[in-house]
Amino acid sequence: MNENEIKALISLLDDEDQEVATLVEDKIRSLGGEMIPYLEDRWEDSSLNPLMQRKIEELIHDLQYKSVIERLTLWKEGGAMDLLEGMWAVATYQYPDLSYEKLRTSLDQIYYDVWIEFREGLHPMDQVKVLNSVIFSKLKFGANTKNFHSANNSMLNIVLETHRGNPISLCVIYMLIAQKLGVPLYGVNLPNLFVLTYKKDNFQFYLNVFNKGLVFSKIDIDNYIAQLNLTPNDIFYQPCSNLDIIKRVLRNLILAFEKTGDDDRVKEVEHILKAIS
Repeated sequence: MNENEIKALISLLDDEDQEVATLVEDKIRSLGGEMIPYLEDRWEDSSLNPLMQRKIEELIHDLQYKSVIERLTLWKEGGAMDLLEGMWAVATYQYPDLSYEKLRTSLDQIYYDVWIEFREGLHPMDQVKVLNSVIFSKLKFGANTKNFHSANNSMLNIVLETHRGNPISLCVIYMLIAQKLGVPLYGVNLPNLFVLTYKKDNFQFYLNVFNKGLVFSKIDIDNYIAQLNLTPNDIFYQPCSNLDIIKRVLRNLILAFEKTGDDDRVKEVEHILKAIS
């Protein structure tokens, strides 16, 4: 459809014939995200009544929501190689106009700040010390303990802006910077806590990024699992996939909306999670 045809179609949303209006809504939904700018232009028309504006708002939200599912599904089908792309797709659920490049630029700045402190041949523990020094001491990233269950803790753009996040969002930032520097750090799905592991050949240790990059060992995980009365499982010790990370981010988002009683968003994010499971 050309621009004039699209505008003519949108103008029929307030047709007095309800059957016509419903058919128009269905057609707009079928055309997908390309309709959003035209709907936004129509919404800004001051002559619209509140009911019509509300209908357009709902249509825009539905199209944006559909776009999130499409992005994450394509990301998964493509092998889920770029974790940042997955985090960007999740963030567009709350911030649909967010660009991938904005996230990349923010991370590149952190990478540069760490890179200038890095030296070739550093021992893994010293590599971690540099990362901790820059990310936590210089840049002041830290745990969002005041609003631990906030949905924004799962939005990487907000975490990069505020320097406050939950365990998994802080781990993602730390891990992406480390991997770009060639440091073999990966995510680990511990119960109730997401952590990182340094793993190369037979050398392995762990990092609690939520606690400013505290280093700990396999024995500490053994004790933690025992305190939770859980049976040891390989997933508590070994790296998880990018897809596992995004699934956990979505589960955190579901919990955040449950805490605020936003049942509609709970159902939507559950549907997004199901689409990539």
